[in-house]
Amino acid sequence: MTGFARASGAHDGVNWLWEMKSVNGRGLEIRCRFPAGFDFLEDRLRKLVKSRFERGSVNLHLQFENRSAAAAHQVNEEFLRELIALSGKYVAEGTVQAPRMDGLLALRGVIEFKDDPLAGKDMEALEGELLASADLLMTEMARVRAEEGGQLRPVLLSQLDVVDTLVKRAAILAAGWPERIREKIQSQMALILEAGSVDEGRLEQELALLTTKADIAEELDRLTGHIKATRDILNATARGSVGRRLDFICQEFNREANTLCSKANDRELTQIGLDLKVAIDKMREQVQNIE
Repeated sequence: MTGFARASGAHDGVNWLWEMKSVNGRGLEIRCRFPAGFDFLEDRLRKLVKSRFERGSVNLHLQFENRSAAAAHQVNEEFLRELIALSGKYVAEGTVQAPRMDGLLALRGVIEFKDDPLAGKDMEALEGELLASADLLMTEMARVRAEEGGQLRPVLLSQLDVVDTLVKRAAILAAGWPERIREKIQSQMALILEAGSVDEGRLEQELALLTTKADIAEELDRLTGHIKATRDILNATARGSVGRRLDFICQEFNREANTLCSKANDRELTQIGLDLKVAIDKMREQVQNIE
């Protein structure tokens, strides 16, 4: 979701520059910075951004190049003298501190542009051109973000291959695990039976219960389903927001890995579960970069 784009334009002697920056974010956060008097564009720009993007922290900046620091300007000395006289009155009364000159110069109306490049312009036509230019800016940003997403796709597929390999290893171990549990418990119970009588029916029930609790077939089936769903999303030709879906699937991956670790009564199977959690965390880090 990171990217940077620029778009410049001109209309009726007015030049401008759009800049757009985007960084990762779980949702869509938009910040706008426009020249004075152009805040009315914010609502339109927010709608335009929301129509193109669903995730990321986005910053929009509009600058009129004719209003650069080099533009001709003048100091309204009469207004400045009035401010100084007024402040002197309150300073003498002890109600305020003496103002600094840089603070006075920063007040609206003290410094005026001699030639306002927007004076006398058709603002409706200018607004239309600005929005058209902003639309080009969004297109460029979408291209930049799509390019970044394309670079992440093979990385995610590689990490998904690691998850797939671990799940298959766990399935091989789990295939004979219920029988091994039964044999282990029976050998332990044989020692107990030597010391006295035990209800064999109750023993069978306990064995069946322990075997069921240790069965991870359902977790492995769900993990396999999540792997297939992730591959389908990453290999889909249709464009659109996939980051939220992948984020949700990673949460489900992690949930199943936790259950597998809690059920595992075997060192190797427990290690596979821990390795799964590490691989899934790496995937989640990359998914945060995807629209």
